[in-house]
Amino acid sequence: MLHTMRWFGPNDPVSLFDIRQAGCAGVVSALHQLPVGAVWPVADIQARQQLIEVDNTRYAPLHWAVVESLPVHEDIKKGRPTRDAYIQNYQQSLRNLAACGIRTVCYNFMPVLDWSRTDLNYEMPDGSRALRFVWQDFAVFDLCILKRAGAEADYEPAVAAAAREQFASMSTEAIAQLTNTTLLGLPGSEEAFELQNFQGLLNEYATIDAAALTANLHYFIRAVAPVAEEVGIGLCIHPDDPPFPLLGLPRVVSTEADLANLLAACDVRANGITFCTGSLGVRPDNDLAGMITRLGSRIHFVHLRTTKREENPRNFHEADHLAGDVDMYAVMQALVEEELRREAAGEDQPALPMRPDHGHQMLDDLHKKTYPGYSAIGRLKGLAELRGLEYGLRRTLAEAEPPAVAAYAAR
Repeated sequence: MLHTMRWFGPNDPVSLFDIRQAGCAGVVSALHQLPVGAVWPVADIQARQQLIEVDNTRYAPLHWAVVESLPVHEDIKKGRPTRDAYIQNYQQSLRNLAACGIRTVCYNFMPVLDWSRTDLNYEMPDGSRALRFVWQDFAVFDLCILKRAGAEADYEPAVAAAAREQFASMSTEAIAQLTNTTLLGLPGSEEAFELQNFQGLLNEYATIDAAALTANLHYFIRAVAPVAEEVGIGLCIHPDDPPFPLLGLPRVVSTEADLANLLAACDVRANGITFCTGSLGVRPDNDLAGMITRLGSRIHFVHLRTTKREENPRNFHEADHLAGDVDMYAVMQALVEEELRREAAGEDQPALPMRPDHGHQMLDDLHKKTYPGYSAIGRLKGLAELRGLEYGLRRTLAEAEPPAVAAYAAR
């Protein structure tokens, strides 16, 4: 696999030097400074490549392997008349990225919010800190802070009652912290949504249910995937995080059926998946290793992390990479087998770009400010564990009896 880490650009506290020392050959990055919906100019793409690939000769080789993300404008998600202009911009950005040699582009189709958590500093038994989502805490924000109309119907009566009781005992500081965490902006941005404007953003989705959002997603992919196919880019959607509806907003990329329907909507290889084990693994009904076996030919990018479901199944926290509810051994074996299949078929670029997704804040990083989930040492630990697991599986498969190897190649 091509081992990578996410880098948010020159302001990222984790440097390219750190990423190279972690054992990575690839970098996952994006032009967060550009407005959503704007064309990514060739000059700006090349400037980021210059930083990653040319200026840093001391710790070369590194290359910009994956764009994460090329964001989708909200007007496309809402199906507004202006969407076609934004889609044209998206198509041109894909052409410009391909002209610069970038072959993998990740995106998501989550309305308004990207990923959602209620605690960015959940203390683990060893003193490290993890990301966590608590359904009752989210209900506190929705029912008592945002006071969204109709929100009561989205929560079990016991959860709603407990949330109101919890809110009554919260300090001003605790309320502000929960609000800021819930409204945190996209990764790479230090700006959160403003509470006073947030309800208005939700209202714009009042008439958009899951079927309508799915239709808008399929409209988008039918327009952009053929361009990606033409220029040689693997376009890969990131699953919903968490994979269930929030704030009355639909989520339509949460299950194997969702992904299969999307792939069928435009059946070209470029229309693919970012296989995020953390997002998909929150749902116990997602068979991750089986999904890789069935959908593997359309996986263009891999995020490896695991979450641990708690007593309430909608509560979860980010566990160690080889712990939690994801069977990382089975997942890694399925991914290695998919790479073996690609190699046997003589496919171009058979190696899957992979990054250790998130990581606990630990050791010296406990005293530093980093993007939530993206401290250096926790990701280094996760990558080391995952690389060891991959190495062991490859050795085992390489030493297998010839009929077993042939079976992998024939899949």
